[in-house]
Amino acid sequence: MTEEATTLLFLFDELLEGTNSKDRRIGAEGLLKALLNQRAIGVVTTHDLALTEITGANGFVRNMHFEDQLKDGKMYFDYQLREGVIAKSNALELMRLMGFEI
Repeated sequence: MTEEATTLLFLFDELLEGTNSKDRRIGAEGLLKALLNQRAIGVVTTHDLALTEITGANGFVRNMHFEDQLKDGKMYFDYQLREGVIAKSNALELMRLMGFEI
């Protein structure tokens, strides 16, 4: 009798949240390397752009993003997943809409 290979699926939202950005990047990279070495597959979501630096030439880690549009003080999404790191930010505009002087 042979053992069947089991694949681990991981889903992380805001991995290591509450940790400073430098430690989060180092810790997240170590955790992801360990998981990928075990042939796990998964998704990590984050607002921390430092984590987008965790990519490898091997193609096992890819950055993807969703884009939004701000129109008339409202945010709209088309829900299309795109390659790469997002090039624009909406946080400052949202703060302005809330009345903050930025």
